[in-house]
Amino acid sequence: MKLQFSDSAVQDLVRLREFIAQNNPQAAERVSLRLRQAIGKLVLYPDIGRPVPELENVRELIAGNYVVRYLREEDTVFVLRVWHGKEFRDF
Repeated sequence: MKLQFSDSAVQDLVRLREFIAQNNPQAAERVSLRLRQAIGKLVLYPDIGRPVPELENVRELIAGNYVVRYLREEDTVFVLRVWHGKEFRDF
C-alpha cells in the first residue's frame, strides 16, 4: 500500500501543529508524532477505520482526539482530511 495526502490534509496537519505549538511546542511534536504513527498504520491495515455512511468509500480513523478521513483505492490510501474531534466539520 502507498500513502498519499490531499493538499487539504497536508494543510490540516500543518494548521493543527501550528495551533498547538503556539502554547506548547513539545505537545505539538508529540501530537504530530502520534498522528503520523496512526496514519502510517493505514499502509498495513487500510480497513482499520470505520466506514463513513454518508460518503461512499470513505473511512474514518480515530487517532486519539483527532479524526482522519481517508479513501482506499486498490494499492493506495488517500488521506483526505484531518481535524480535532471537537472541531466542526461538514466533510
